[in-house]
Amino acid sequence: MAFCTEGHQSGATDYCDVCGAPMAAGPQTTLCPNCGVPSEGRFCENCGHDSELGAAPVAPPVVEAAVPAETVLNPRSQGATVWVATISADPDHYARMRAQKGPDLERVEFPDYYPERRIALSGNDILIGKRSVSQGIHPDIDLSVAPADVAVSRSHAILHIDGNGVSVTDLGSTNGTCVNDSAQPIPAKTAVPLREGDRIHVGGWTTITLSVEAG
Repeated sequence: MAFCTEGHQSGATDYCDVCGAPMAAGPQTTLCPNCGVPSEGRFCENCGHDSELGAAPVAPPVVEAAVPAETVLNPRSQGATVWVATISADPDHYARMRAQKGPDLERVEFPDYYPERRIALSGNDILIGKRSVSQGIHPDIDLSVAPADVAVSRSHAILHIDGNGVSVTDLGSTNGTCVNDSAQPIPAKTAVPLREGDRIHVGGWTTITLSVEAG
């Protein structure tokens, strides 16, 4: 059994199944090219910067590629647009999950510090979950970046984007997926239409807010 950098035993060999921290045998600590803080793995734990992009000219960084103009229609203009997901630690969602006493309640802790991350969404199907090289899971919205929400499933939910807009489908996750401050999870394996400004709640405290911006 392997151990993560926090001392937990884990069956996965890349990120800890318990807390989401990198495994002890994982990447070496390097300095983030954007903020200069020591970090492990591709995404900086301090500012969220993608190290593969080099030093960012402005902060916060936006990762991933933009959606082609013809893929998504901006409800506010005729120019090129892109859907953007903003990931944040949501204390209200955390309070709702604690009140429900879900299956991962005892393991879920609200992070002391979690900088918002913004991801420009590319393609038609965007997987939300936690990366696992050993299981071949590589989410487009990767929530394994420390401090990771332990209540998020590896393959948690999927966003579908086309010319008509965007929808979210829970993939049968352990703790479900909620929308717009609701404590009631959406039905699993059922697409739910979304609009700009809608909030997707996954895990114990993670909220993903959708917006449409100029490409």
